[in-house]
Amino acid sequence: MNTAGERLHDLFIGTDPDRAALVTAESGEMLTYGRLQEVAVALAERLAALGVARGSRVALVVPNGPDFLLLLFAIVSLGATAAPLNPAYKRDEYEFFLDDLKPQLLLVPLDDLQSARDAAGTNVSVIDIARNDELELLSNRVAVNVPTTSDTGTAEDVALLLHTSGTTSRPKQVPLLQRNLMSSARTIADFYGLGTDDVSYCAMPLFHVHGLVASTFGALAGGGTVVVPRRFAPRAFWPQLRRYGVTWFSAGPTLHQTILERADAEGPPDTLRFARSCSSALTPALMERAERILGVPMLEAYGMTEASHQMASNPLPPHDRKPGSVGVAAGSEIRIVDARGKTMPAGSSGEVAIKGPGVTLGYLNNAQANADSFFDGWFRTGDRGVLDAEGYLRLEGRLKEMILRGGENISPYEIEEVLLKHPAVTDAICFGVDDEKYGERVGAAITLGGVATERELIEYCRERLAAFKVPEVVHVLDAIPRTATGKVQRKRVGETLSKDPK
Repeated sequence: MNTAGERLHDLFIGTDPDRAALVTAESGEMLTYGRLQEVAVALAERLAALGVARGSRVALVVPNGPDFLLLLFAIVSLGATAAPLNPAYKRDEYEFFLDDLKPQLLLVPLDDLQSARDAAGTNVSVIDIARNDELELLSNRVAVNVPTTSDTGTAEDVALLLHTSGTTSRPKQVPLLQRNLMSSARTIADFYGLGTDDVSYCAMPLFHVHGLVASTFGALAGGGTVVVPRRFAPRAFWPQLRRYGVTWFSAGPTLHQTILERADAEGPPDTLRFARSCSSALTPALMERAERILGVPMLEAYGMTEASHQMASNPLPPHDRKPGSVGVAAGSEIRIVDARGKTMPAGSSGEVAIKGPGVTLGYLNNAQANADSFFDGWFRTGDRGVLDAEGYLRLEGRLKEMILRGGENISPYEIEEVLLKHPAVTDAICFGVDDEKYGERVGAAITLGGVATERELIEYCRERLAAFKVPEVVHVLDAIPRTATGKVQRKRVGETLSKDPK
């Protein structure tokens, strides 16, 4: 597979123009591959009239759905950079990201998202997006249209400018080239054997690489169809799966749990051939439950923004999929290294390092982060893990989230897995609490679907964990705070609960 010279628009080369590319889940409205390209070209002409060209940055605050994808393809076709932002952000959050990104334009739906408009102020030009019979870009409420531009993007252009999730530090800017994204998309299609008969359901938000690269670009790289809901609804998910003959879908563990809780009597369609989990750790218990209800393999994968998403995944049968493992290398070379970058032997615990064509060349305007994270062509992920003799990777947590109690390194994943096996616990996170004597003590927060006391849960852990790993305090919450893709922010939750234990 050689994607060195590929642009995102090369996803459409050689595909039947009459084949369904995008389907709106709620309405059934369909865009063929040919029509998708036509609309993207027309939108690119309008963006060019607004001054968008190679190297321009365009911020997108657009809800999920085909409109988001059409605008993104239009932006990158000009060699410009798309910077998607979460429509759920508040004004202060928009102000931070817009100040950090410094985009030329901000695209927002007409008469909507006032918080984003207010954050833009006079520094960023706001362009309204309107949908009547077709998607329109309005400048001062007048539709923009000009003759076709001849300028097109290249494989070396930055297509996406995203931020890290900021779970352990200030969010960093991650530039992803068109060839980075194409490499990841091709790898995903090849690894799962995606073809023209496959139908992907995009359950994850498109402003992150999980939904965009895996569920969408990966599916298009195989020549298949992507079903995109404008608003994901767990109850609607099941009938939509059957209506469109979905063959696979990918989501984070939190969303998988919600989906399974809303399962209806009819169940999944016969067309479904696998499900995929990524973005945070999938417990063996949830994996077993998903496979029982879905009737297909559940494949846990490992991805991150800096790698254009996928780095490893459990394979499809007849190959082994190992519960608690994120699988084998799939998109990147993987090795385990010590603090000096020396490769550790199989079975040893250390930092996960990766190298591959999907990996970003470096963070923008952050020399210290680049010095800390990149060495000899390898990227330090910040994750602690172990590679077994068969090449399967098990993660032990973020290095900065490891709990150091009295000289013992404790993985929060291990404790969370035990808590989640308790029949009353529906969600759990573990974190370190500062302590003068031990450095850190072990704390946890859980949500309940049944009845259990803090003392009962601590004793439950004591029966299953070494004494130094047992949580000394367990907070019962209504919900565990997570990012948009389901990642937990252990340090922040621990700090908040320590200040306000109620």
